[in-house]
Amino acid sequence: MSLRTWIQDHPTPLVWSWEASAFFLRLFRPVFAKMGMETSSKIVKLPEELIKGALFDCQDCAQCQLHYTGMTCPMNCPKTLRNGPCGGVRLNGHCEVKPEMECVWVAGIRRAPKTPYEHELMRLNPPVDIRLKGQASWVTYSLGRDKIGTGTDTSIRYGDEALERGKALKAAKANKAAPVTKEAA
Repeated sequence: MSLRTWIQDHPTPLVWSWEASAFFLRLFRPVFAKMGMETSSKIVKLPEELIKGALFDCQDCAQCQLHYTGMTCPMNCPKTLRNGPCGGVRLNGHCEVKPEMECVWVAGIRRAPKTPYEHELMRLNPPVDIRLKGQASWVTYSLGRDKIGTGTDTSIRYGDEALERGKALKAAKANKAAPVTKEAA
């Protein structure tokens, strides 16, 4: 087992460091906003790459989802799936594209209960905004640029919310389309 795998399998220090980082990144928001995303990213990029590259094999998407996915980078999936495993996960939990590699989602689902963010596995993660590629995710997080809407309803964050909203819309349509009877009038 590699050191990276061991650290990710024991994520308590990673959670602490994320929570501390998130606090400080919020404090730096005015500085990053004044400097601009590109300039700020140039300054922050090297330490971010060194830390996240070593710990998570960071793929530099600028929209980090680690805290939502059991401290496992979903961008390491050969298909770059951000909302759960594909239908090709092998019975042994390995990837269909790279059979020697454990599915990143199997690893994330296994690790998530060891973090305070287990409920975030059901979160609908938006697709990667490729315009941000190469920017520092610490800066995009701080500036709120890492969040783009999921579909047309940006208030939906979880899969079950989308299902409930769909059921409610379907019921509302059915009620509008129902003919008015004498009993209802």
